[in-house]
Order: sequence, then structure tokens, then C-alpha cells
Amino acid sequence: MDKTTLEKNVVRALRQVYDPEIPVNIYELGLIYKIEIDDEQRLKITMTMTAPNCPMADQLVDDVHDAASDVPGITDVSIDIVFDPPWDRSMMSDEALLELGML
Repeated sequence: MDKTTLEKNVVRALRQVYDPEIPVNIYELGLIYKIEIDDEQRLKITMTMTAPNCPMADQLVDDVHDAASDVPGITDVSIDIVFDPPWDRSMMSDEALLELGML
């Protein structure tokens, strides 16, 4: 399977993962900073949290890992949590803003 198709499938899977405190998926919230797939179809996700002290961080990372691991063709998943740049509302998609009544 080509990388473009794999990436689309990963994004589709990540859109099924919701922040436990906000009723919007993590992709539309802008928590996913980067998706990389190498030639061996290993996936590396760079993501952040809405706050550095997020009490649900471990659960959210587990949910992201599980969703990404279920994508056919992906052979391995690693997740890097970063806080630079810090997440803010401007990273949210129009869809997320609309869903939360902020648009």
C-alpha cells in the first residue's frame, strides 16, 4: 500500500479518537502535529496535549496508539509527545470550532 493511502487511513483512524474532556476528535483539535510513515510502513506520530498537565494524557496516547495500530499495513507505531509549539485554539480546524460553537 502506498504512503499516501496509508496516511489517509491513519488520519481516518485518528478522527475516531476523542479528547476525553472535549467532544471533538484529536485530529480536528489540532493535537496531531506530524504523521510520518517510512518505507517499512512504520508510523511515527508527533502530537501534543491541550495542556502540559493533562490528566488524561496516558489514556489519550494509548487510544492514539491503538487506533493507529489497527490501520491495515502499518507495521509499528511510535508516538512523540511535544509541547513546542504549545497547543492553542488557532490549531483547531473550522470543523472543530463550529462543533464547539466558537465559529
